[in-house]
Amino acid sequence: MTTTHEPHPETASTDSSWWSEVGWVHLVYLAFLIPQPIYDPDSGLWDWVLVVGIVLVFLPLYVFAWVRPDLARWGSVVPMTALGVVTTPLNSGAAVLFVYAAAIAGVRESRRIALRWFIGLTVVLCVLVSFSPVPLPQRLWGLGPPLVFIWIIGLTQIEQAERDREAAELRLRNARVEHLATVSERERIARELHDLLGHSLTSMIMHAQLCQNLVEVDPARAREAAAKAERTARAALTEVRAAVSGLRQASLDAELESARETLSSVGVELVTRCDRSLRLVGSTEHELALALREAITNVARHARARSCCVSLSVVDEELRLVIADDGTGGRHRAGNGLAGMRERISVLGGRVEWSGSAGTTVTIAVPLRVAT
Repeated sequence: MTTTHEPHPETASTDSSWWSEVGWVHLVYLAFLIPQPIYDPDSGLWDWVLVVGIVLVFLPLYVFAWVRPDLARWGSVVPMTALGVVTTPLNSGAAVLFVYAAAIAGVRESRRIALRWFIGLTVVLCVLVSFSPVPLPQRLWGLGPPLVFIWIIGLTQIEQAERDREAAELRLRNARVEHLATVSERERIARELHDLLGHSLTSMIMHAQLCQNLVEVDPARAREAAAKAERTARAALTEVRAAVSGLRQASLDAELESARETLSSVGVELVTRCDRSLRLVGSTEHELALALREAITNVARHARARSCCVSLSVVDEELRLVIADDGTGGRHRAGNGLAGMRERISVLGGRVEWSGSAGTTVTIAVPLRVAT
């Protein structure tokens, strides 16, 4: 007799399949109750009544084992064993109840507890073989096979149950991995959107404000600001399309040039001190460029600075990108931008340090071995 895995809320459909396609098939073994009333010359009506009674008592116990697996031991295995002890002396075929009990114990109990049940059922059945009043031919026919099948079917059920538990654990692990991958992808998309659009939109806002302020005072500069806003919008559109295609690769040179335009629109002078001899790995340069973009966006939005210095150099086997401004400084609540920056850099094994005592300084350090 084989059974399916332990019912679980996530496998209700599997349980329904078991109930309709497998559960009732196992009841065919109750046919072991029939030979004695048929072939025993001393059998009569009460022997058939006993068979019907055993079946009627057994069925609720059998169903209970699958409906309430947490109570299978006391609600099914123990009563089923007791029913076998009481009825086997009257009908040796009732020894099949011990096989059912072993099968349920193999599915519902741990291997150690199930093996104890098999030993106990074997001992009880051996005692019944010794003291059964049923004549020897019928006694051996009814009690001999169950002694073997307690172990064959019981051990088979243990192995099947362990495989089912491992499969359920594997499904659970896969579901967790899928969930974590989904969360990670959502966070990545959020960072991409923030890094991709935050800087461009800020730059466009700055140029639009400048255009509004200069439209009557200096129409030429207003037109220039509007043209820069248009170029920024087109560049952002190009980046969005490239990001959708998975082709976007940010570069430090491009971000420095964009930073110069953005900062100049709010009256901030950009000073760069970069070691041009450095040749960076593409993935590292991409993450550093996006981190630079976020830092420059914060300077343009919040710093109220007159100048900003960006330096890129090698210090103590680290590649350090430092963005320092002479603005208001002070303590500010870390937002999504700084959190996303730290997540990006941590993937490279680096770190992000922020200080706001005199102006604001953001230091991004990446191990040199992964940067070049």
